[in-house]
Amino acid sequence: MSQRQQAEGGSSNVFSMFEQSQIQEYKEAFTIIDQNRDGIISKDDLKDVLSSMGQLNVKNEELEAMIKEASGPINFTVFLTMFGEKLKGADPEDVIVSAFKVLDPANTGAIKKEFLEELLTTQCDRFSAEEMKNLWAAFPPDVAGNVDYKNICYVITHGEEKEE
Repeated sequence: MSQRQQAEGGSSNVFSMFEQSQIQEYKEAFTIIDQNRDGIISKDDLKDVLSSMGQLNVKNEELEAMIKEASGPINFTVFLTMFGEKLKGADPEDVIVSAFKVLDPANTGAIKKEFLEELLTTQCDRFSAEEMKNLWAAFPPDVAGNVDYKNICYVITHGEEKEE
């Protein structure tokens, strides 16, 4: 199978990963990047679009590295597949759940809101007050102050809440 067939055949399901409105937004972005309108994003297209955004001193090696992220010519399907892979995240749901389970020795499926907030605001890539506000708006704790981390993991990996 050729690289093009692999890229297109392997990603024919990529359109099901996105809503129609998202696909349209990606198509608009693709059209902006495809400066010469040949249906393929090339190194020259990248250089031209970056120049139009004020990045004038992009090295040839950097452009080549960007192009090499794709398995072949970057048509719209390949472009969408690349975004799908990036957005999908590196870790599957079970890996993320296992990380949370370390914080849940009783295996209840929940963590105290205060404990999680302390970890997220004091460790590694610290959450801001605004990010915490958004987290609790999206995943409100129950009346006892517990946060359902399995639901958070599901949303991280699938993009929407499970139907109960």
